[in-house]
Amino acid sequence: MKIVIRIFFALLGLALGILLLPELFQLIEAATKMAFPEWLMTTYVTGTIGALIFLLIGLFITDSVIRLLRFLEEKLVKAPVADLFFGTFGLLVGLVMAFLVSMLIELVGIPLLSNVLTMIVAVLFGYLGFTVGYRKRHELTKVFLRNNNNQTEKKAAEPVVVEKSNSKVLDTSVIIDGRITDIAKTGFVEGKLIVPQFVIGELQYIADSSDTLKRNRGRRGLDVLKELQSIPGMEVEIYDGDFEDVPEVDIKLIKLAELIKGIVVTNDYNLNKVCEVRNVRVLNINDLANAVKQVVIPGEEMTVLVIKEGKEQKQGIAYLEDGTMVVVEEGKHLISKTIGVVVTSVLQTSAGRMIFAKPQEK
Repeated sequence: MKIVIRIFFALLGLALGILLLPELFQLIEAATKMAFPEWLMTTYVTGTIGALIFLLIGLFITDSVIRLLRFLEEKLVKAPVADLFFGTFGLLVGLVMAFLVSMLIELVGIPLLSNVLTMIVAVLFGYLGFTVGYRKRHELTKVFLRNNNNQTEKKAAEPVVVEKSNSKVLDTSVIIDGRITDIAKTGFVEGKLIVPQFVIGELQYIADSSDTLKRNRGRRGLDVLKELQSIPGMEVEIYDGDFEDVPEVDIKLIKLAELIKGIVVTNDYNLNKVCEVRNVRVLNINDLANAVKQVVIPGEEMTVLVIKEGKEQKQGIAYLEDGTMVVVEEGKHLISKTIGVVVTSVLQTSAGRMIFAKPQEK
């Protein structure tokens, strides 16, 4: 790699020496009234001087160039194909614009400066084209899809309906929760599970936390992810793309679901509400858990253990075996006692289920 880079620098210096050094010598002669020997102006000499200068520069910066190439190689390998496509497309558009601008520069006809400006314009427009194409890839994708749908509508009488995907995007909370593995093992999960790289990064950040509780939660999430990948017949895909202009992980999940027409799987109540506002399909694990719990109706009797005081005055709190909270009216004085209660009402939300009851009358 070092030899190839140094040869490249030597060839680059050779070309630049042949193109630019004669004009540079002429400018120096015109400015200083000093005459250079004719042999110094020959192609062989100017090419050799340029090659030696750039070869010397290459000896000092070869290692830095290799590190830059390795970094770019890793980024390109990890980047999704769509990102590379739109970045390359923007690069080509930028180079075309640079070519048109360079033609205008050549019309001006300033010696030496024209060649330098042409190279600067090519690099500048190429960089801007690649950057704009990469950052606007999601908007360009929507434009292409919209144009494709419009063309299809012209050909067919019936409107085009974009098919929804069964792919499910997992968020950090549902992976740490772990119940998704039990659901997947039962075969109730259809389609593939997509785990974004930025979610894995968040799990790694939590797993490296100095707080013991957070560290254990992060490691549990990584173990759950590994277990999901080992379930027979369950397809788990790691999405390497990212939305660099969005700092919040929840919004990134929603944008990814919108992009692939998929479903967000979570047990975060707030993320559930944001998905509903954005018209993104969402599956809440808590909703599923509540749906399969034992049905309790007002008037039903049960036996519970009151374990602590409630928020309101004179309330006691108990729990069923499945974790459902039971709020016992007038149960504050019954703490640490097992009593019979009568269900008065049931409150069902995405955050969970609460049962309100009162002690049985003796």
